[in-house]
Amino acid sequence: MKGLLLVAHGSRRAQSNEEVALVAKALKIRVHDQYAYTAHAFLELAEPSISQGIDALINQGVTHITILPYFLSAGRHVYEDVPEIVQSKQKLHPEVHITIAPYLGEASEIIDVLAAISNTTQ
Repeated sequence: MKGLLLVAHGSRRAQSNEEVALVAKALKIRVHDQYAYTAHAFLELAEPSISQGIDALINQGVTHITILPYFLSAGRHVYEDVPEIVQSKQKLHPEVHITIAPYLGEASEIIDVLAAISNTTQ
């Protein structure tokens, strides 16, 4: 069984964290045929944490987890923090296959999104 975990930074601002939750809900509708479960988690400043998010999916019976980093650039969080958390969870749950998808800013479609948004101000 497959699960998708949308991972964002997290914010002290509750509305920002709620935006991530709403994105995860919309994503769940879009990918329901590929993933039995879709959830969200935060690196810091908000809950659920990435570790908690992975555990929640495992508790639902998920055996293949895809971590989807909701980050625009390839900073320390993308290349160090998220992989370190995933590695530690992988060691605790060797029976679960956990992979990290490319981060948002790496997607070529991001240019189309930016172009579309820029056209809304004219």
